[in-house]
Amino acid sequence: MSIRWTLISLSFILSVRSSAVETVPKRTTPEDNLRIRRGAPFRIALFADLHFGEDAWTEWGPRQDLNSVKAMSTLLDQEHPDFVIYLGDVVTANNIMIKYASFYWDQALSPTRARSIPWSSIFGNHDDAPFEWPIEWFSDIGIPHIHCPDSNSGAEKCNFGGTTRLELMKNETEQNTLSYSKSGPQDLWPSVSNYVLKLSSSNDSQEAVAYMYFFDSGGGSYPKVISNAQVKWFENKSKEVNPNSRVPEIIFWHVPSKTYKEIAPKSDLSEHCVGSIFSEDVADQEAETGIMKVIEERPSVKAVFVGHNHGLDWCCPYMKLWLCFARHTGYGGYGNWSKGARIIEINEKPFSIKSWIRMEDGNLHSEVLLSS
Repeated sequence: MSIRWTLISLSFILSVRSSAVETVPKRTTPEDNLRIRRGAPFRIALFADLHFGEDAWTEWGPRQDLNSVKAMSTLLDQEHPDFVIYLGDVVTANNIMIKYASFYWDQALSPTRARSIPWSSIFGNHDDAPFEWPIEWFSDIGIPHIHCPDSNSGAEKCNFGGTTRLELMKNETEQNTLSYSKSGPQDLWPSVSNYVLKLSSSNDSQEAVAYMYFFDSGGGSYPKVISNAQVKWFENKSKEVNPNSRVPEIIFWHVPSKTYKEIAPKSDLSEHCVGSIFSEDVADQEAETGIMKVIEERPSVKAVFVGHNHGLDWCCPYMKLWLCFARHTGYGGYGNWSKGARIIEINEKPFSIKSWIRMEDGNLHSEVLLSS
């Protein structure tokens, strides 16, 4: 990586950090809930597969991070969402040479934080993946860009163990007052980002308009799976907060379940599914331990949103709910599809959930009504 690109990237990050610190307000609702503004729908932007920190030792990597910041900034200024969800693979940890993933994670949050928009995040399969040594470092001209000293002055610098999920989540929640992310129950370890948020009515903060559930679907340091323990957690938590399934529920995780693969659009995609790219097969979780069965039997669940597949952005009906992909937002990661974000809009009265894709170039497409 050239000195020029290093300086550009670092100066940009530091300037964003300094400006964001001055604009971040404290949360205002005593229950720590999200709340619909009176007379306006609640709009959510999904940022999926940003892949910050990728190929950090090249000119390409830092350039793509800057392009991703620009893309998110453009999308936020076009849609003015009330909330942002980082839908996993925020960073490509297997490309980050040292225990420094939080630095890149912080850069990914910067456009949202600088605009004082609250957000939450979940983990994808790359966020705490172990470092993969580039083979070119071992060629005739390959020289690693980090050198470990012989003295005891740089032990941390030489740690290639990566940054764990717990450390990433701790950094986000302790350093950002606008983050609604949570670590989740300790007995769900190794999964971390498992929690529920209530969207409250504009008239009454105690009245729920919708519940949003967030899952860590694994990958990286452990298998890509939603475990049976997480399934039990969802069963118990949903019965606790929404015992009669009266309030609509929306679910978010990163790696699609096996059901996504089963309903993947074939010849009937134009008739049943809504989207613009159907360019690859679904890369699903390694096992199915029961989460979809519980969801199918719960009438209040209206939609599930995932990322992971950069070449898919469809929503397909499944039983009484919808299974949806986000849109590849980041310039990191595979594929050269145009960048965008899936937008979700929740209207209180009359109640409805609809969604569309907003592209970086301003175009809007694939609008679909998910519930009414």
